[in-house]
Amino acid sequence: MANPLSLLPSRSFSSPSLPFFFFTSPSRSRSLPFPNPLFSLSFPSSSSSISRPRRVSTAPVNHAPPSEFPFSREIARLDAVRSRLRSAKTVEEKLRVLDSDSRVRDFLGNGKGGVLAQLEPSEVFLIKCLVAAGQEHVLGSEVDWGGGGAGEGRKEDGGALKSALYALADMIENWSFEGHGVGVAVGDDGVGGMGIGELEMLRKLLKVLGEIEQFYDCIGGIIGYQIMALELLLPSKAQVYQSRSSEFMELHVPSGLNLMENTEYAHQAALWGIEGLPELGEIYPLGGAGDRLGLVDPDTGECLPTAMLPYCGRTLLEGLIRDLQAREFVHFKIYGRQSITPVAIMTSSAKNNHEHVTALCERLEWFGRGRQNFQLFEQPLVPVVAAEDGKWLISRSLFPVCKPGGHGAVWKLAYDKGVFRWFFSHGRKGATVRQVSNVVAATDLTLLALSGLGLHHNKKLGFASCERNFGATEGINVLLEKQNTDGQWSYGITCIEYTEFDKFGIMDAAISLGSLQEDFPANTNILYVDLHAAEKVGSSQNAMSLPGMVLNLKKAVSYVDHLGFECSTSGGRLECTMQNIADNFLNTYNSRCNKVIESELDTFIVYNERKKVTSSAKRKRKLEDISLHQTPEGSLLDVMRNAYDLLSSCNIEVPKIKDNINYFNCAPPFLIFLHPALGPLWEITKQKFLGGSIHEGSELQVEIAEFLWNDVELDGSLIILAENIMGSMMMNDKGDPMLQYGTRCGRCKLQRVRVLNKGINWNSPNNVYWKHDVERIETLKIILHGNAEFEATDVVLQGTHEFEVPNGYRMSVIQDCAGFVVKLDPISDELMDSGSWFWKYNVKGTHINLEMIEL
Repeated sequence: MANPLSLLPSRSFSSPSLPFFFFTSPSRSRSLPFPNPLFSLSFPSSSSSISRPRRVSTAPVNHAPPSEFPFSREIARLDAVRSRLRSAKTVEEKLRVLDSDSRVRDFLGNGKGGVLAQLEPSEVFLIKCLVAAGQEHVLGSEVDWGGGGAGEGRKEDGGALKSALYALADMIENWSFEGHGVGVAVGDDGVGGMGIGELEMLRKLLKVLGEIEQFYDCIGGIIGYQIMALELLLPSKAQVYQSRSSEFMELHVPSGLNLMENTEYAHQAALWGIEGLPELGEIYPLGGAGDRLGLVDPDTGECLPTAMLPYCGRTLLEGLIRDLQAREFVHFKIYGRQSITPVAIMTSSAKNNHEHVTALCERLEWFGRGRQNFQLFEQPLVPVVAAEDGKWLISRSLFPVCKPGGHGAVWKLAYDKGVFRWFFSHGRKGATVRQVSNVVAATDLTLLALSGLGLHHNKKLGFASCERNFGATEGINVLLEKQNTDGQWSYGITCIEYTEFDKFGIMDAAISLGSLQEDFPANTNILYVDLHAAEKVGSSQNAMSLPGMVLNLKKAVSYVDHLGFECSTSGGRLECTMQNIADNFLNTYNSRCNKVIESELDTFIVYNERKKVTSSAKRKRKLEDISLHQTPEGSLLDVMRNAYDLLSSCNIEVPKIKDNINYFNCAPPFLIFLHPALGPLWEITKQKFLGGSIHEGSELQVEIAEFLWNDVELDGSLIILAENIMGSMMMNDKGDPMLQYGTRCGRCKLQRVRVLNKGINWNSPNNVYWKHDVERIETLKIILHGNAEFEATDVVLQGTHEFEVPNGYRMSVIQDCAGFVVKLDPISDELMDSGSWFWKYNVKGTHINLEMIEL
């Protein structure tokens, strides 16, 4: 019987050492009997009715040029050291193992004098692990490490001349420069030839080494890190790596719920997500260095992490919390219960990431959510290795070049730091995961439907996906089918990173442009995860807890070396990928499945239109760029496209956004920024916006949830700012401000209003549209303090006006023969909390209907 997963005649490929790889796409012409509505729709099909295989490559994979470095011999040596260390029980036993290693003996001798004599045994262990790993050059040549062998390791790396240059560089590092002269640095009262400054650097190095040893304990600590790096650098490694665990492998385009087509079921899934919010947590992996963004503090010149990017008037991290609060607000409006989602944030020390994120949360008083509802945990930095020989790159002695080890560190680190236990103490079952640079992930149904399906169907992992931009630095989602070495068959939806395409013979080129069915969908790193399942992986004490381990050599590493020169070399660091935790959730069967099984799997996928799923601000636009992809400028255009789609469906005339190429050197046709609490589901927002028009060159910003737009014409700038967007702040029993949803909200009604003014000065060279930092000529601004209310009816508001309404008052603006009249009245005491009107949310079937209640 033919395998319905492949949907095409089998093709055979044979190789004595390689596993088999097949790539297939479902045929549009064949109807598949999906047994569960969760998976009743496949990805949108192309116009072709002929099944065509994915591109299959059996040619040798291209790798870095052959190196003279003896990779295999070094791996074998280190593997033997790791085995003996695993057998040792105490630090003393481990030190004896390391002392017996030839590399340690050559460099450190007996290791009982010099600097080592001043360290704790656990610190000596870290130094000796570093040397045993072949990285003695990190320690420098001018320091007495107790063995007199410091110079020998350097000679091995390039002879006497190179050793002399290292020694000269180390000597220069000990000089201090004052005025125009050169003198010896003060502070020579250190130990073993080390000054006070060097001792401080040694302490920092020991901290880095200690974190590596602890985090990578599941693969053998520092020694295991180096083994893994060398294995991934080994030219033949990629060709045999997959064959260890499987004899046959086939990749299929995964089927799942298409939110664009099966709209009824999509809304049902979103309702499950809203209902299940009290069982959900939120995870933000923010530890990445964000080097491509090049973000710098304009006042101090300090490099800043991605989370601090000022995007659309606020940092990216603030944007994530706004999206989350909007989902909590709709839960409150439907069920009348407050639910505060616990948020776990993985940071790092790169660019003082942890300090900046913590300071932002403290400055904003933890967003009115309480410190107890946040858990910040810091991922370790890991060394960058040279592709040529696996040597750690160094900026100077004792200072290896280090970067975060990928967002896949989140699972093991969450277990090590007790984050899973913390989630469970808050009664959480699952969590949504998203990256800070993706500014559209919470648009409309995407996140709520993803989490709703995961919770309702008790899945372990879910992906939110969309069509892929070819040539983009993003992976793909696949349905994996493989036969294991034990004869069993495994199935599951997983991810292949773009850096690994060549290992799978995947060519990044379109079969038919515009066809979604014929191409694998994009991995967007928007996930739903079952927390108990993730904890099991994170606690596994083996390489499974570090999913998707890769060493990305596709981009050169830039750094300042020990001689002060800017260097760029081929290299990388071990990175694990959070989405490849899916590889731990494959379902296993005794025989190859001859039926569609996706509804039975522990993994699942949902699809939506790309601009509602992923658009990132992760790299700085360059003058020579021919694409705005992944830039703040490009993502802003997608935000505007979503605003156009939403408001035009409300019978509001809005200028259309053209292709990105039209905006390389000009402004977008409008700026529209709507607070997510106006929805977040578009079917809710559509009931608050009814008719009217927004002219080209206009600006609309609505920072309020209780809002009505009825037949409004906007030609210019309109800004509505509420102090209490979704509720008011109340102090809890610990004295912390907590946002109470639905209480004393600001409110605004605009009915049959014309707003006419000169708006933004689109010719100003100082405008930065993606920051929403613009120069205005005229504007209409409405500012609502506390529970203030504003209403304008049948009126023309022309030119610059600012209506500022104090807490406890209601302002009405109506037309008269001289223009308009403003009336200000106090809100009665009995309406202070509820307001004079509010939107009531009613669930009917799979939809949410709004009813305006006027008191």
